[in-house]
Amino acid sequence: MSVKYNPVIWNRNKYIYDAFLLIAVALYLYIYLRVAPGFQDVTRPLDGAILRMRAFGSCAFLMLTVILCIGPLARLDRRFLPLLYNRRHFGVLTAAIAAVHANYVLGWYFAFSPTNSYEALLSSNTSYGQVLGFPFEALGIFALLVLFVLAATSHDFWLSFLGAPLWKGLHMMIYAAYAAVVLHVALGALQGRSDLLMTSMVAMSVLAVCGLHFVAGRQELAADQDEEERASDVAPEAEGWVVVGPLEEIANNRAKIVSVPGHDRVAVWRYKGKLSALSNACQHQNGPLGEGRIIDGLVTCPWHGYQYRPEDGCSPAPFTERISTYRLKLIEGVIYLDPKPFAPGTPVEPVLIGDAA
Repeated sequence: MSVKYNPVIWNRNKYIYDAFLLIAVALYLYIYLRVAPGFQDVTRPLDGAILRMRAFGSCAFLMLTVILCIGPLARLDRRFLPLLYNRRHFGVLTAAIAAVHANYVLGWYFAFSPTNSYEALLSSNTSYGQVLGFPFEALGIFALLVLFVLAATSHDFWLSFLGAPLWKGLHMMIYAAYAAVVLHVALGALQGRSDLLMTSMVAMSVLAVCGLHFVAGRQELAADQDEEERASDVAPEAEGWVVVGPLEEIANNRAKIVSVPGHDRVAVWRYKGKLSALSNACQHQNGPLGEGRIIDGLVTCPWHGYQYRPEDGCSPAPFTERISTYRLKLIEGVIYLDPKPFAPGTPVEPVLIGDAA
């Protein structure tokens, strides 16, 4: 958390993250441009401009694929979480690589056009009513514009200015951009080349993104269904409440995440011999608070370190973020949750461990 907006709040992890990104991109481009052409079995080598165009284009496509795989991977295995923390850096670099690809396209195909390069790009093919021959350039332009918008609004200033729901909805357009890129490649580069490697790369990338999201979604759905089944086994004195589970399932300074009717998620925290319940969604980027821990007496989001007091869901001054709070009961070692949330920032008396209901 920071009291003021900085271009980037640098730390050791970010230096390592960005250095790894830059090295990986440079290595990929070097191999594509310098090493791979030596393995071509062609009578006429590719022009250097086309080779650079394909190198940067394929690099941007692979980077976008990895970006979309990070989310479900982090849900399936916590070891991938470090890749998630600074994913916005990944996105900004992807937009830059895609822009270089577009620049090479304009420079090679439209540099000698008697009309403006951008006008020529948009007017050279207007067959929007057919599949084969569809102006795939428009799909690439759409994807590039989306990447530019997401890169330009990636800073926390825009998150605060637009509000978390609108900002999050805007950045979900990354999926529309990916779909446009896939169609851009399928209707463009793959139509004129009998390149098994390129076709396989595109197919495996799409399968990876779709497959990981499907598996992660099934896992989350199964967890929600388990909670709903447990909710039916409620003690008579806690009728209408949701079963959280035995007290011993929650480690000290940690939380257990439970689903409540309406598919909201609540984090039930154990700390200093007490229990408190807060919304599981961080106000910063809807990060999963329950996967974090309590540091210095404050619930700390695992994504970017935003913090909240467990007793009232308020961030410490001078921060103003607030999240919803919930009531709890402890009956014979089993924790119960009232599914009706209080307004964000409402104080709720913690349950003392060992007290009778």
